[in-house]
Formats: sequence, structure tokens, C-alpha cells
Amino acid sequence: MDDTLLGPVAMVGAGSMGQGWAIVFARAGAEVRLFDAAPQVLDAARPAIAARLDALAAHGLLNEPPQQVMARITSTSDLEAALAGVQHVQENVPEQLELKLELFRRLDALAPADAVLASSTSSLPASAFADTLAGRARCLVAHPANPPFLLPVVELVPAPFTAPEVVVRTRARMARAGQVPVVLRREVDGFIYNRLQGAVLREAYWLLKEGIADVAGIDAVMTAGLGLRWSVVGPFETADLNYRGGIAEHARRMGERYREMGAARGQPDVWDDALVARATAERRALLPLDQWDERVAWRDARLMAARAAGQGVPDSYNAAGDDSAEDA
Repeated sequence: MDDTLLGPVAMVGAGSMGQGWAIVFARAGAEVRLFDAAPQVLDAARPAIAARLDALAAHGLLNEPPQQVMARITSTSDLEAALAGVQHVQENVPEQLELKLELFRRLDALAPADAVLASSTSSLPASAFADTLAGRARCLVAHPANPPFLLPVVELVPAPFTAPEVVVRTRARMARAGQVPVVLRREVDGFIYNRLQGAVLREAYWLLKEGIADVAGIDAVMTAGLGLRWSVVGPFETADLNYRGGIAEHARRMGERYREMGAARGQPDVWDDALVARATAERRALLPLDQWDERVAWRDARLMAARAAGQGVPDSYNAAGDDSAEDA
């Protein structure tokens, strides 16, 4: 592994996301500078981080004592001191465009010229707050799931002006820190994470509004079904493994049904032949059909392990009803 990828990093904003990122990088061995302009936020951050490190250790998710990880994290209310000599800056301030515009102007002026400037924003593209900067080529979005020390995916969203080398370097740094970096090919509102999450929430609210089920029942379908399966395989691989013949066979059998469900909600998206062919080609590149049975067995083994660990049973939910499903 390339340990030069874990040089000093600065967390700008010491709220819950800044704390989470501090744990990610310190756990991986990096020196972390935690900055916040609000003294009360900075004072609260260290005990909160220490408590989370203790919990991680109790679950076997630290490779060293919590105090050793904690020793790599320093706190400061001096932004210039926080940025001195760092290789990566992770901004974690509220989703306010004017605030990010002003902060990135300061970061660009104060951070080392070769330091990457990344934002944890969950909705704003880098082109909205870094476009006018002299150093805009080193700016991008690095949007984590919350909390990042438990949900390792991080979306890397370059602006049209972001240097390709910055994307490559940030991807390598995130992977070295134990995260799962996903690079988006272009900016889009909400990125991938929140667009997928939003689609589920829109349907969940509609089901509630229409009286189809209560919130506990809708959540149970996710935690004891979709979410449990999606923790092992994502939506495309789920479709690929649901039918012998793979994703093309799934689209042939179920594409029209899903189109009808979407059309009834004003979303008549069609899985046309070209789109299905593209998805099929990408899945076959990842998994040749002659390995399909082996992968299904792997999926089932992972689900068995999850169930053995107690996953998939919602707390205090016991519903009676029809257990049939067409596309289970």
C-alpha cells in the first residue's frame, strides 16, 4: 500500500460529518487536523469521537486501541494552522451555497497548492462553489454516506474543470483509507446515493399516503427484504441473479411490469433494447453466465451469514399477511 496517500488531512467543520471523516482517516493511520470556527462545536467533537472509537473497538472494528487512533486527531480553531502541510482538505459545513463559496475562497488561498479540496456536500456540485477559484482544478465533491466510518461508500464527483489527476489521487486516497470510492462521470443533482434514496422515499411516502401500509410495515419490507439483499448485491446484480439467463431475462420478464408501475406514478421510463443491452454487457463483463450458479451460491452464503448475525428482523414488528411476491 502507498502510505504517502495518508499524509496529513484537514477536516473543516467538526460536526457529525467532520467527526466521522476524522475517524476514517485516523483509523487508517493519517494525521488529522480537526477545525471548526465555533468553540462549542470543537469542544464537543473530541468526546464524541472517543465514544465512537470505543464502540468500534467493542465490535472488533479497530486494529489498535482507541486511544492510539485518537492520538492522531488534533483540534484547532485556527484555519491556517489546520491547513498547514496537508495533502487533503475535507469540507463539512452546512449546505449553504454562500457559506461554501466564501469558505472555498479561503481554502484555495490558504491550503498548500498541491492539496485536494473536497466537499462533503450531499447536493451541491463543485461547479456551484469553486468555478471562479484560481485553484479550481483541485476541487471536487467527495460525498460520503453517514456515518462514513460504518458506511464506506464515497461518491467522487468532479466538476468539468477538475483535473483528472485530482480524481485519480482522491480515489486512491479514499481506497487507502478503507472507503469504497465511486467516480461519477458527470455532475448530477443529488449524485447517485441521494437519487436512489430519494426514489425509495418517494415510493414509501406514496404507499403511506395511499394507505397501502403503515411506516413500520414499509420499513420492514426494506430491513427484512430489499435492504438486507441490497447489503450484499446492488439493484443491477439483484436483477442479474434473480433469473437464470441474467439481467436480459429479468428485463424480458419484468421490464413491462416495472414500466406500468412507473407510468402509474408519472414516471414512464422505458428499459429499451439499447439500455438493456448496455446493462447486460456491463454485467457480463463482471460475471460471465457460466459463473452465474457460483455467484448465486455466494450471495446466499452472505445472506445466511447476515441472518445468523441477527440481521433482517425488524425490532418489535410482527405483521401477518400475504407472503407472496412476483419478483422476489
